[in-house]
Amino acid sequence: MKNITVLGSTGSIGTQTLEVVRETPGLRVVGLAAGRSADLLEEQIREFKPKMAVLWDEEKARKLRESVKDMDIKIGSGMEGLLELAVLEESEILVTAIVGMIGIRPTIAAIEAGKDIALANKETLVTAGHLIMPMARERGVKILPVDSEHSAIFQALQGSHAGELKKIWLTASGGPFRGKKQEDLMEIRVEDALKHPNWSMGKKITIDSATMVNKGLEVMEARWLFGVDIDDVQVVVQPQSVVHSMVEFVDGAVIAQLGTPDMKLPIQYALFYPERKYLPGERVDFWKLGHLDFEKPDMDTFYALRLAYEAGKRGGTLPTVFNAANELAVSQFLNHEIKFLEITEIIEDCMRAHKVVENPDVDEILEAEAATYERIKSRR
Repeated sequence: MKNITVLGSTGSIGTQTLEVVRETPGLRVVGLAAGRSADLLEEQIREFKPKMAVLWDEEKARKLRESVKDMDIKIGSGMEGLLELAVLEESEILVTAIVGMIGIRPTIAAIEAGKDIALANKETLVTAGHLIMPMARERGVKILPVDSEHSAIFQALQGSHAGELKKIWLTASGGPFRGKKQEDLMEIRVEDALKHPNWSMGKKITIDSATMVNKGLEVMEARWLFGVDIDDVQVVVQPQSVVHSMVEFVDGAVIAQLGTPDMKLPIQYALFYPERKYLPGERVDFWKLGHLDFEKPDMDTFYALRLAYEAGKRGGTLPTVFNAANELAVSQFLNHEIKFLEITEIIEDCMRAHKVVENPDVDEILEAEAATYERIKSRR
């Protein structure tokens, strides 16, 4: 029996992680954390009976304590609660499905406590990969990717040796606006951008897919996960979302991981690694599929991807600025405060205005985030 803690248990990845727990014997939930969804968190507490649960909002946490006072459970709140939950003695693996840079400190705390990390929080490595990966190696902690593309790369690399990897082919669906040009995107509505052709995801990541920011974040994340130069991570559009990513080796061989677009597969693989377990669900039917398409990404229309490569190459605090600017801009778009194309415009403006700090510590990373937010808020 493996004990797991889930940060972000009420979100898309978190709820699917709990589906895996329901469907696959051998997992026990000992910790849960959520942002504001108190009612759903209470349902999860009553079903999985963890040792501890955390709500970010203190007032909601206070009410939750009252609601579950019939149970033997500790309820925490805020960053203090997340940090305590991250190092919970009974936990063996921390699933970081929490959204945003709020995930950095709990991830670091868990690594320092020797917990393996099932990583679904892109911001952790995008902004602090230079801190996280050396720390994980020093502590002997596994960083197991939950993102479908990074899981595919991780799976394709099994059995290979250092020095054999030549290039990573990171696949992208192209999102709902594949094939469109800038002029086609002038009046895009929120509901249009939320119609992903293949994947069912949370709102923020769905918008990131529409702008291809998500793929840019994945490029920067892949650099740290797999120890490659950012120019050795090549994005390729694969509209069917069947090829989840590929690895090219020095001898020219290419190994790909294929499957239906189902996040439960990479979640389960991370939780049981190196074992594979039966997972119910659809399978790829190659007779029905018939063909697979591959396209070069349009980095003129979706130039956020080009900006991501720029941020990743420059390093320092610039990836933090890219991520933070996008985070707030997407929030403004979802609130109908800005237009779709302004998301990338805001990212570029913040990057151009930023004075990069080299090798930032966590405080400097969070300061860069705060300064970026301030710049965006001062625009209006």
